[in-house]
Amino acid sequence: MIHGIWDELLGQPEAIEQLQQAVSSKESGVAHAWLFTGPAGSGRSNLAKAFAAALECSDGGCGTCQQCKLVLAEAHPDVTILRTDRVVISIDEIREVASRSSMGTTMGKYRVIIIEDADRMVERTSNVMLKVLEEPADNTIWILCAPSVSDLLPTIRSRTRSLNLRLPSVDEVATLLVQRDGVEPNLARTAAIQAQNHVGMARRLALSPDARARRSETLRLVLSIRNLSNAMVTAEKLLGVAKRDAEAIGLERDQTEKSALLKAYGLDENEKIPPNLRTFFKDMEENQKRRQTRALRDGIDRIFTDMESIFRDVMSLQLGTGTALINQDVSAELQARALDSTLESSISILDSIATARARLNSNSRDLLVLESLCTKLINRGSIAA
Repeated sequence: MIHGIWDELLGQPEAIEQLQQAVSSKESGVAHAWLFTGPAGSGRSNLAKAFAAALECSDGGCGTCQQCKLVLAEAHPDVTILRTDRVVISIDEIREVASRSSMGTTMGKYRVIIIEDADRMVERTSNVMLKVLEEPADNTIWILCAPSVSDLLPTIRSRTRSLNLRLPSVDEVATLLVQRDGVEPNLARTAAIQAQNHVGMARRLALSPDARARRSETLRLVLSIRNLSNAMVTAEKLLGVAKRDAEAIGLERDQTEKSALLKAYGLDENEKIPPNLRTFFKDMEENQKRRQTRALRDGIDRIFTDMESIFRDVMSLQLGTGTALINQDVSAELQARALDSTLESSISILDSIATARARLNSNSRDLLVLESLCTKLINRGSIAA
C-alpha cells in the first residue's frame, strides 16, 4: 500500500516499489548513488524529493513528520538540491555540493544530494562528479536526475542504480486532478490532454483560468502568422506571454514554498520568524530569486510544447489518422492549416521547433530564438494562394 509522500507520484508503481524496498532495508545499507531518468513531466525531481524524505523519515515517508515536511519544503539541513539556472552545471557547483557530502548530518540519518538536470554537466564537470561517486562519503546518498541514461557518461551510469520513469496516462492525470484538487472531470481530462500528460502543467491549466487564457493566446498567435512582419510581431507577443506565465508561476510557487516552510516549523503565516530560523528563510528567498531567469526559459519552452501540439494535430489531419486532436478548441483553424499546407512543411516546422529549443538551451537570446522560429511558421500555403 503506497502511502504518505508517495501518494501523488503517478504512473511509477515499479519505481516506487524499488525505492520503498531500499528504504525498508536502510539498516543493511542503501545504494549510495541513484539515477532517475524519464521525459519531462515524468516526475523525476518529485520522486527524488520523496525518496529523500522517506530516507530521513523514521516511518519510511509518512508525509506528516517534521523530517518529511522539511525535505518537501526544500529546507532540510541534510538534503541539498542542486538546480542551476545556467545552460550547464558549473564545476564549482559540483565541487560545492561535493564538499557538503562529506559533512556530518544535523537532523537525519543521511546526507542526500539531489542534482536536477544532471545532463547539463560537461565532461570536465562530470569527471569531478565521477570522483565523488568513486569515493563516496559514509551515509551520503546521491540522486541524479536526467532525461535519459545516454545523457551521462557511461562511467557515471555504471556507478549508479538506475530507475527509468514514464509519463503517466491521460486518465491517471485526470483522475488525480479530480480526486486531489476537486477539478470537474471534463476539465480535468481536457487539461491532461493539453498538458500532454505533464502533471504540473495539467494542474495549472485545470486550476488557473489565466493559464488557460495564456495557452489559448499562444495557439491563436501561432496560427495567425501570415507574413514576415507579422512573424516579428508575434515573436514579441509570445515572449510577453512567456514572461507573464513565468511571473504567475513564480508567485504561486514562492507562496507555496513559504507556506510549506512555515508549516514545517510550526509557524503561522503572520507569525514573526525566530532568529534561529531566519537563515533558512533567507536561503529560500535567494533560491527563488535565482530561479527567475530559468522560469522565463521554462515559459518559452512551454510555448514550444504548445507549438508542437499544434503541428502534431495538423499532421494527424493531413495523414487522416482519425486520432482525437489535442487542441479541440481551435479545430477549425487546424483543419484550414492542414488543407493549406503540406505534410513536409509540418514535419519541417517540428524540426524547427526542436532547433529553437536547442538554441534556447545554448543561451541564445530569447527574442532572437522566437523571431527565427516564427519566420518558419509563416503559412506559405496562404501566401501562394
